[in-house]
Amino acid sequence: MRILGLDYGSKTVGVAVSDPLKITAQTVETIVRKEENKLRKTLARIEELVKEYEVESIVLGLPKNMNNSLGDRAEKTMEFRSMVERRTGLPVVLWDERLTTVAAERTLIESSVRRENRKEYIDQIAASFILQGYLDARSMKREKQSETDETRQ
Repeated sequence: MRILGLDYGSKTVGVAVSDPLKITAQTVETIVRKEENKLRKTLARIEELVKEYEVESIVLGLPKNMNNSLGDRAEKTMEFRSMVERRTGLPVVLWDERLTTVAAERTLIESSVRRENRKEYIDQIAASFILQGYLDARSMKREKQSETDETRQ
């Protein structure tokens, strides 16, 4: 079973997936839609990916403001979360995505990807950064729990 990572934007959704051991995140695709509120096909594609990759849970980037407050984009993301949960029947974890798009852009620049081609990849790379952050935090939490359990024995 794997974990799916999503970077929800106004016209795109970047998609990444974990390996079966839930250690690394890999990019999958960018789902593009013509209008922000036209989500039926986007949700159907996410449902297909959930089945294809045997996904057990989903991590969705939450675009917080730098001062940790939630704005309009975060509200839309939380609405999207509810739609994804209803459509897939899976739990959707919100994960702070601050600066992931900046980091994705920097990665593309450092990889010498031409400016006109970056748009094609940036959302799925941001999704992989969101998912990787979640996977790393999950792993660290498990390590700390293991250490705590060992000291109790």
